[in-house]
Amino acid sequence: MECISVFDMLKIGVGPSSSHTLGPWRAAERWIQELKEQQIFDAVSEVKVYLYGSLSLTGKGHATDIAVIMGLLGSDPETVPTESIDGTVEEIKTSTQLKLGNQHQIPFSFSDDIVFKREFLPFHANGMRFEAKLHDGQSHSETYYSIGGGFVVKEDLAHSKENKTTFKAFPCPIKTGDELLSYCDSKKASISEVVLENELALRTSKEIDAELQRIWDTMLECMYLGCHTQGTLPGGLNVRRRAFEMHQKLKGELPYSNPQEWLEVIRKTRVRFRQILKWVSCFALSVNEVNASLGRVVTAPTNGSAGVIPSVLMYYMVIENHSANFEHIKKFLLVAGEIGSIFKKGATISAAMGGCQAEIGVSSAMAAGALTELLGGTPEQVLVAAEIAMEHHLGLTCDPIGGLVQIPCIERNSMGAIKAINAAELALETDPRDTKVPLDKVISTMWETAKDMNTKYKETSEGGLAVGVFLSDC
Repeated sequence: MECISVFDMLKIGVGPSSSHTLGPWRAAERWIQELKEQQIFDAVSEVKVYLYGSLSLTGKGHATDIAVIMGLLGSDPETVPTESIDGTVEEIKTSTQLKLGNQHQIPFSFSDDIVFKREFLPFHANGMRFEAKLHDGQSHSETYYSIGGGFVVKEDLAHSKENKTTFKAFPCPIKTGDELLSYCDSKKASISEVVLENELALRTSKEIDAELQRIWDTMLECMYLGCHTQGTLPGGLNVRRRAFEMHQKLKGELPYSNPQEWLEVIRKTRVRFRQILKWVSCFALSVNEVNASLGRVVTAPTNGSAGVIPSVLMYYMVIENHSANFEHIKKFLLVAGEIGSIFKKGATISAAMGGCQAEIGVSSAMAAGALTELLGGTPEQVLVAAEIAMEHHLGLTCDPIGGLVQIPCIERNSMGAIKAINAAELALETDPRDTKVPLDKVISTMWETAKDMNTKYKETSEGGLAVGVFLSDC
């Protein structure tokens, strides 16, 4: 059985897209490593990269070409100073030289050596081929697919069990919601406790806590940055950042100087229903404005939907439970990660395969379920919440204007977060025995909907708002 860790579902990386940016970045890194393992790295005289399908159709807007360059350079998306990326790319364009793996200088043309090919490769909509010419005239190529959420598979392993992330000692292997509930029932445990037992088969308790803390710190810093940055987003649509002005109106006059003090200020803010909506929207917008400007975010489960989970967790911490601590954060992220993995196993988390239901819909389901556990819901109610959230995202298309992760993507995170909170509240008032649509059924329905959806609504910018709104109108 395919076993997916919480840390596979919640990755730290650079925006604006997990499938179009982080995936190609990681694929380029993997290819460089394979060249080294085959002992032909030093013999490379030139490289070419071919982007196919959705990676080609929306690659410019998603910065896929930039991500490929950064991966070829050997930069790590978790640690690279994001403010340095533009300068690095400009230097390569000017010098027509690229330092492969940060070791081996080769000639490189940004405009000629990254080739956008509109046709789709058979396995997945996000295909890419890396080709190296060697000094002796021979060539070496590999094809990879970015399958959503930063996950990458090689073509020759795409249908092989060898390519799956498997673990020898997952005590509770889970593929479906029913299997998850079965473990919770037999162990008399919460979902977060079952998930933690699995994670302890891979890492120590100390390592798990440290990584979850790092994920939360990245989320918090991302929200903080987004709430304190003015201006317009890059890409040509001239989308004005809104989180800054919303935040200015909401925060009051209490002083603070860092993200932790900022949390305390928000907790002291008098909150009414309209303000709750505005705060949650502000948190979600802030993350995705950072994401749209090639900032660092947590893929949850994708970059395009990265704002939902942190904004709902912030809602719990600063509005529902002012005494919330790391243990609450830990439970939330464990539950969210497990729900996301069930969707990935049973359907997809790639908008290029399933439309935006696979991104915002899944992130909303993850957040709804996690919030429900923190609010005292049973494991059954957690899955009811996840089902409700996804049920009301079914059929959502991915139609980014200009191929940019901005319109309608940024606002959709706000809507997904609000739906998650509402789904949690509905689930808490639901007797699971009365539920007509179980989570596993909505997941299979989502996958059938994805397969029926016209390709132009799957992150190609060839349908919907992407063609209904002229760029000149923006």
